[in-house]
Amino acid sequence: MIKNAKIHFNNLGTPVADNFDDVYFSNDDGLAESHYVFYQQNNIESRLQNHDQSHFVIAETGFGTGLNFLNTWQCFNDHLERMQVQNECDKSVKRLHFISFEKFPLTVNDLKQALTAWPTLSHLSDQLTINYPINLQGCHRIEFNNGQVTLDLYFGDVLDSINAMSYPQAGVVDAWYLDGFAPSKNPDMWQQSVFNAMVDISRESATLATFTAAGFVRRGLIEAGFTMQKAKGFARKREMLTGFLATPNSQQSSPAYFNQDTSELKNVAIIGGGIASSCILYSLAKRGISSTLFCQDEKPAMGASHNVQGAVYPHLQAKNSPHSELFAHSFLYGKRFYNQLCTDGFSFDHDWCGVLQHAVKKPLAEKHENLEQKQLWPEQLMRSVTAEQGDKIAGVEAGYSGVFFENGGWVNPVQLVDVMLKAANNLTPFNSMFNCNIEQINKSDEGWYLISNNQKFGPFSDVIICAGEHSDAFEQTKALPIVGVRGQVSHIQASKQSSKLKTVLCHKGYFTPAYLDSHCMGATFEKNTKSRAVTEQDNQLNHKQLLSFYQQCDFATTLGKITSAKAAVRCTFIDHLPMAGQWCEPSDYTTAFANLRLGKRYQYHALNKPQQGLHIFTGFGARALCSAPLLSEHFISCLNNEPRPLSERVSQAIHPARFIVRDLIRNKI
Repeated sequence: MIKNAKIHFNNLGTPVADNFDDVYFSNDDGLAESHYVFYQQNNIESRLQNHDQSHFVIAETGFGTGLNFLNTWQCFNDHLERMQVQNECDKSVKRLHFISFEKFPLTVNDLKQALTAWPTLSHLSDQLTINYPINLQGCHRIEFNNGQVTLDLYFGDVLDSINAMSYPQAGVVDAWYLDGFAPSKNPDMWQQSVFNAMVDISRESATLATFTAAGFVRRGLIEAGFTMQKAKGFARKREMLTGFLATPNSQQSSPAYFNQDTSELKNVAIIGGGIASSCILYSLAKRGISSTLFCQDEKPAMGASHNVQGAVYPHLQAKNSPHSELFAHSFLYGKRFYNQLCTDGFSFDHDWCGVLQHAVKKPLAEKHENLEQKQLWPEQLMRSVTAEQGDKIAGVEAGYSGVFFENGGWVNPVQLVDVMLKAANNLTPFNSMFNCNIEQINKSDEGWYLISNNQKFGPFSDVIICAGEHSDAFEQTKALPIVGVRGQVSHIQASKQSSKLKTVLCHKGYFTPAYLDSHCMGATFEKNTKSRAVTEQDNQLNHKQLLSFYQQCDFATTLGKITSAKAAVRCTFIDHLPMAGQWCEPSDYTTAFANLRLGKRYQYHALNKPQQGLHIFTGFGARALCSAPLLSEHFISCLNNEPRPLSERVSQAIHPARFIVRDLIRNKI
């Protein structure tokens, strides 16, 4: 569990870390020192005007009060304004990416108090404190200015965090702010293993700057691979260090069979029309990448995304598994994303009323008890409640203990998809083709072409298939091991008693608070069918299931008639995780990585990649509202050679080759 920093404020109002007996910034002028030591000595301003990518990446050891980030953000805003005045926006860096590591984060109240010292940054610090994350270990991706500025804030030890990261062979970091408490105060951070890890994720010609001139720091950085020199220090400090990385070490986080290729993403085709597709379109639009949406239905969100109310909460386990890590961080990112859409003036029906998961059966009660004992998750994410506490939260008497996700709730998925498409189109206009069933996808020397009703679309540099249960409908993807699960949700009239319900209830299914005078009740679970037909039998099954758990409760026994229902097929895989990445031709993999059958992790052959540019983004089941926004960011970040928000173990867990690799290792293919 991540612990907050213990601090006090000295007589000058400067925050001081109790455990390290050191100030977070200079008592004299911390903002001026930050600008001189880190921004100027890394020559950031000049490099923003002359860089080989449209994004620039800075990494920092020790987020502290966020002062370095806020100063850099302000400078980047100034840079964008100057480029606009000079009409040179196309020639300069368009997006700033800031990575920072913090082992002992400040509480949000301490952060707010510390940042009052810099009123000139208040327009930025207010945005930071509003979006400041809870104490969950790992990467928190926080975006500002419609994605022009991205902060990846890692909570946890810097070395552990870098070792867990997913990153490409070419590295991602352009400049380092080697900050943190003084080496004599915090020796654990200033060690050779950290310096070596910094090189692992650095690009060629990466620079660094640090306030210290300690000899062992200089020697350690030289040993890691940096060319080091001394520079004039700030104010009363005589010297500081700067560095340059001429030759990166070509390290990457993944084995060859879980590699994630980059792409130029010149013109992208997206096949689908639901939550997954709209998330991909938004991620592309933030980066100014042109795209076209192809949907077989007459309008968006008519497939698995067409429910009236969809519950939003993380699916957590009593262990820090890749599954739990994925859903915990996805939920927090998704919630920030949805709130930002509202802040930006978009409107969709929703209610962050919380989600109460009742222990309606003994196995659920045991699971909840295990979650409580392990204490892996911050209380702001999930907390155990007694039956009495649960009833008070729900506003109705149910008599069950459970776990409460206070930041969860429900949204109207159809409206949300519409809003995401509008927001994406405002950033970068895209083309839409509805009533357009793509029958074939073909690759040529010019790129990818899509065929529908004898009409040919293209060429496209990339094709991203987000078609849910239809994602295996193409010749190239027929081996996709989709497990289709049909589910029907029923809408039942609210009563005076049921209208008192204040939160989403989860049992074996779910039951939402009243909305438009009805509750959503469901859902059924039927494998091996692609039927979307609504049946009265499933309506009765949903009602019967609800009463089986709440037969003693007025809110359940006084409900009116079932007025309507919706059925859809959820696209899943056997490990209950989605799939995001370039499609892997099975025969290509079995040839290239044949040695996996022999237990060897070496002497592989090169992949031919006959389907390069064809990507899969599907398998979200009933959890796309929670997981699709962050997964789309991770996926597009991989393609665009940007820092990735998901760890390497999660990246491998969602890789399209995971089932092929598993079967090779087990010698099943």
